[in-house]
Amino acid sequence: MKILVSIARIIVGVLFIFSGLVKANDPLGLSYKMQEFFEVWNFHWLDSYTLIFSIVMIVFEIVAGVAILLGWRMRLFSWLLLLLIIFFTFLTGYAYLSGKVRECGCFGDCIPLSAGQSFSKDLILLVLILFLFFAQKRIKPLLSQVASIAILVLATVLSVAFQWYVLIHLPTVDCLPYRAGTNMPEKMKAPPGSIPDSTVITMVYNKNGKQIDIVGNNFPADFDDSYKFVSRYDKLVRKGNAEPAIKDFVLLTETGTDTTQAVLEQDGFKIFIFTKELDEYPAPWVKEFSLIYTMAKAKHIPLYFITGNYDNVADWTRRAGVSDGVSILKCDATAIKTAARANPTLYLLKKGTILQKWSYADLGLALPSINELPGATTAIINHDTIPH
Repeated sequence: MKILVSIARIIVGVLFIFSGLVKANDPLGLSYKMQEFFEVWNFHWLDSYTLIFSIVMIVFEIVAGVAILLGWRMRLFSWLLLLLIIFFTFLTGYAYLSGKVRECGCFGDCIPLSAGQSFSKDLILLVLILFLFFAQKRIKPLLSQVASIAILVLATVLSVAFQWYVLIHLPTVDCLPYRAGTNMPEKMKAPPGSIPDSTVITMVYNKNGKQIDIVGNNFPADFDDSYKFVSRYDKLVRKGNAEPAIKDFVLLTETGTDTTQAVLEQDGFKIFIFTKELDEYPAPWVKEFSLIYTMAKAKHIPLYFITGNYDNVADWTRRAGVSDGVSILKCDATAIKTAARANPTLYLLKKGTILQKWSYADLGLALPSINELPGATTAIINHDTIPH
């Protein structure tokens, strides 16, 4: 029995610490996943608090895992872990059974699990935690109370500090589809050998006040003018796996012209600055940005602001005195959230390939890389399709 308890403790403790550390690498990712659940449940008023929830949950996962390994205050932490795993199992079960959330973010973007895999994992953890809950009296602390508290305080401080660091400087391990080395046009295509969704056309008719769905060409024998057409839609028969890694990345000009391919396929170097919006001027990073802007303009390297709030960024660039040297393009807010975990985030690309990226706090580190770039010998921006 003692051996089983020890094995269960190690599995549960290590899994919670590992899960917390993976998510701590990208707390915004968990925050966005929470917003996805809240959107399904119409809890939009909680969206402003999801980052706080994310940080607290990650810290608790790590600290609880450490406490289980130390065997400290098992009555308290066995209760807390039991409540937490019941909550997690509800979330993953809801996602799996409802089909409204495809991934639960249990291990972040680094180890993507389907809703079914996450649900199975949580069911196994639920069994292990229940076992520990009823065997808690058999678990004795490994260290003294002072030593255990010191380790738990250290785990709390380090987990908070690490999350603070990555929120400012970007994830230390980039598991997102926009990582350095990625060719964006290729990642916007379906993977080779993938299977597209299988759908069938479904026609909706109204007959005698009743709505009737007619799938494909399976018209009823009594089909006549009494059937009044209402609408049509594509009914999913079989879900494929042809979803590209980069989704919803479309670059639009102020007037709505799609310039995605024109920008990504243009030869030479280019700079993207992803931002949801720019509220502050002058911002702390303006000095470094001004140097980058000057270098890019001298080398004829195009610089694009990519945003979901065109007017806001246009006003910011006017105040910064750089509106004549940048192009502002609109993009879906979800795509920007994925591409830029810090606001703003600077990308250096060559044609459609991401070479490097930096958060606003690290623009000084971008200066040497941009300074070493060769100047463009020909005009890179097509002014007819990508206006300033």
